Amino acid sequence: MRSPTWTPPTRARVRRVRDRLREVYGIPLMAPHGDPIAELVLTVLSQSTNDRNRDVAYLRLREWFATWEDVMRAPVGKVEEAIRPGGISKVKSARIKAILQAIAERPSPGREAACEGGPAVAVAVAVAVAERSGELSLDWLPDVPIEQARDYLTSLPGVGRKTAACVLLFAYGLHDVPVDTHVSRVGMRLRLLQPGASFELLHDQMLALTPPGEELELHVNLLRHGRRTCHARKPACGECALARMCPSRGDFI
Repeated sequence: MRSPTWTPPTRARVRRVRDRLREVYGIPLMAPHGDPIAELVLTVLSQSTNDRNRDVAYLRLREWFATWEDVMRAPVGKVEEAIRPGGISKVKSARIKAILQAIAERPSPGREAACEGGPAVAVAVAVAVAERSGELSLDWLPDVPIEQARDYLTSLPGVGRKTAACVLLFAYGLHDVPVDTHVSRVGMRLRLLQPGASFELLHDQMLALTPPGEELELHVNLLRHGRRTCHARKPACGECALARMCPSRGDFI
């Protein structure tokens, strides 16, 4: 349901915001890394900590365990110890193990639809090979419709729209855009996104306004702007490159 004072932005307005952010922050270059399970784990580790602590925790986890299957089978206390530098390790270790266990136990959409033939057969074969080898795999994700991939990811324990979008965008470069607190704050202040909307709706709105191929740029540059200028409590409106096109500027000056 739309707010009475909000209407979706025009394509021209989205381009103007994109171009101004591009002048300030450039065009981010980051090729998809192709490891969806790693992205799931990284997103869990990123919660309530900074990037440095997240990365230290992730590197320790990979040093302590050779495979994701080893992490899944390890005592939760050992996983907790490995990721301790990332903070709230008791919660994160249990969540990581629950996600890995769910991947091992839940059938992929491709396997369920294999009897229908077509592309699903190839997906099912890939899943079956992974199962026989004892490996956890989400390599089938880019081979099914993105809605199906998103639904599967959000069915995993503790995985919401933002985490699913991180996996689809950063692992495979698919058309999805993570909306975190920075992106939502900047987007709502610019009225690109509906103020007060749920995160589910914010993700839908962000997808609707983002041109295909510009998902990474808009996500990263809105996030950068939120971190560097458009702060939660005291945004630096006097230094903001978007001030002249921001309808919320008067709220903070």
